[in-house]
Amino acid sequence: MPPKPFAGVDLGGTNIQIGIISPDLRLLSEAKRKTKAEEKLEGVLGRVIAGVEEACEAAGIAVSDLGGLGIGAPGAVDPDRGVVLEAVNLRWDDVPLAELLTKRMKLKAFLDNDVNVAVYGENKLGNGKNAKNLLGVWLGTGIGGGLILNGALYYGHFWTAGEIGHTILFPNLPRGVRSLENNCSRTSIVDRLIRLIQANQKTKITAEVGDDLGKIKSRTLARHYREGEREDKLVVEVVDEAAVLLGQSIGSIVTLLSLPRVVLGGGLTEALGPAFVERVEKVVREVAFPDACKKVDVVESTLEDTAGVFGAAMIAMERAGQGYKVKDR
Repeated sequence: MPPKPFAGVDLGGTNIQIGIISPDLRLLSEAKRKTKAEEKLEGVLGRVIAGVEEACEAAGIAVSDLGGLGIGAPGAVDPDRGVVLEAVNLRWDDVPLAELLTKRMKLKAFLDNDVNVAVYGENKLGNGKNAKNLLGVWLGTGIGGGLILNGALYYGHFWTAGEIGHTILFPNLPRGVRSLENNCSRTSIVDRLIRLIQANQKTKITAEVGDDLGKIKSRTLARHYREGEREDKLVVEVVDEAAVLLGQSIGSIVTLLSLPRVVLGGGLTEALGPAFVERVEKVVREVAFPDACKKVDVVESTLEDTAGVFGAAMIAMERAGQGYKVKDR
């Protein structure tokens, strides 16, 4: 039987990215949906399924022509059982996501963590290509991480390896403000900026969004972060403070695991670009010990929002026993 295309789904706290991937790893088509976690499990499932159907139609194939589906979900997951153990951003606990999708779509579904699949894609095809040991950190609605150790995804005994967002930075502060995710995600950066604006701190952003501070998104921050005449002192201060905390956490992990490469990805990283990545790298190298670890490379994802789509599909191909062929890209 000839190899079949697979669907790859990157389920994030804000967006769902879907792609149809050929056995030789070409992106045949894409579809996007908003996650809308407030509509709970049934609503999210419906949007995933509709997105896969749309992507298949765009690729000129039927859902039944797929060999399977891979999905990366946020939070702690058990890939063997296909269960989302806990997804804070989605408010899910013990959701058998792979089984639900398999039954609804009549198509074998395989589950992994959303950043694991993105890091896997980046390790095979992107800026982490061929790195035997690698940390990936994805910044967006929340913060997630994934680890490649000795050339393979590392999950740990409890399936939570790489969950850097839950690192406790300030143990004496209350829950909700003490972790890395509470301080360095796009959500937390925007929340802090809004509090400062409401405390009458001056920023050029208010001229752009007016009184509707809910309009502040990743690209709003990017337009005012180290961008010539648009550069805004308050935005630079808030974003750079987050970069320092992030770099300190990553630097500690580089020392702990003696890692030569770190890939930063996610919507916030993509929007802020090289200036943000360089700021994080500077702090990572300051923190890493000993001097040999200061040679670590901190780089930006090159696959951007398709990293998770490729990674999810490739992992599904492997678990289904089909495999894939990596070509030079």
